[in-house]
Amino acid sequence: MRLRNLICFCLLCISGFSEATEVQLNPDHPEHYTVTEGDTLWDIAGKFLAKPWQWPEIWHENPHIANPHWIYPGDELVLDIADGRPRLQVARRFQDTPRYSKSRPDEVRLVPTIRREPLQQAIPTIPLNAIQQFLMQTNVVGMGEMDNAPYVVDFADEHISGGAGDRIYVRGMPENSQLGYMVFRSGPPYKDAETKEVLGFEALYVADVEFQSFGDPSTLLITKSNRDVRIGDRIMPVAREKLQMDFRPHAPSTPVNGHIISVVDGVSQIGQYSIVVIDRGTADGLEIGHVLEIRRSRKAIIYTTNTNETINIPNEKEGLLIIFHPYERVSFGAVLNATRAIQLNDAVQNPN
Repeated sequence: MRLRNLICFCLLCISGFSEATEVQLNPDHPEHYTVTEGDTLWDIAGKFLAKPWQWPEIWHENPHIANPHWIYPGDELVLDIADGRPRLQVARRFQDTPRYSKSRPDEVRLVPTIRREPLQQAIPTIPLNAIQQFLMQTNVVGMGEMDNAPYVVDFADEHISGGAGDRIYVRGMPENSQLGYMVFRSGPPYKDAETKEVLGFEALYVADVEFQSFGDPSTLLITKSNRDVRIGDRIMPVAREKLQMDFRPHAPSTPVNGHIISVVDGVSQIGQYSIVVIDRGTADGLEIGHVLEIRRSRKAIIYTTNTNETINIPNEKEGLLIIFHPYERVSFGAVLNATRAIQLNDAVQNPN
């Protein structure tokens, strides 16, 4: 009897896993679609899928076209069934070119010619103008990292602050300094929403500076400023790593449970394409392109009418976000959609 129950339990688990990973098409999906200017990968995924984060499950790279992993305006996407599963691919990426037959000059054949587009013209996952500045100008630093960085001590013209075109004096610069640096200002700590553990500190982008001469202090020139440079601001090298811009939406393969702990630029209303920080990072299995579900965090209440029973109020779904810049302990994400007002401390988890 126990063996039978165990077998039934295992079959239910396998069945549940199969259902959880089954691709769900959008009931109104088209059979084919021609990509237009302004489309994003997330938009297109939503046309074909009920759960757009299942994009990797249906996308098939056509080996007969150039750059098959990119999608360009003008591409014709076709949905078909292969081995019992839906498959989406670029069916056409060419323009017809006339070719004349030598044997029959009056005969004209249209020959497909591959169109080679610059990679920059490929459609983005989400609008790049929503996240581009945050890709290049956000930073998270660990305990003591900001304290050990070179710092501004004065301005060449005895100003109390500096802007583009001003020279600044900086202590702690290395003798073999490179050309490009950024000025950052220490921001508030990022804390785990539940344990209150400090996960890192916000490094607020202030300006771009160019190294001019070494000394104690060294001289640097402000080439571009987002806000006034102040005495005490810290200097860090320009990041040389190339940030990935062509990420694909997909669900985490391991359980993720976290919270929204900050909103970039401190806006009070969190909506579509708002940039948020969550208290989970690469150490928790997150990677670029992961899609998470946002749910309203609600505390349990005590029902006192009869039995003092504790009631757990369900966390209602509020929207989705996509991770575009994960750090070790925290991650930056962009809100993809919101069905109601999103707030700080709202929960994030694997999408359902």
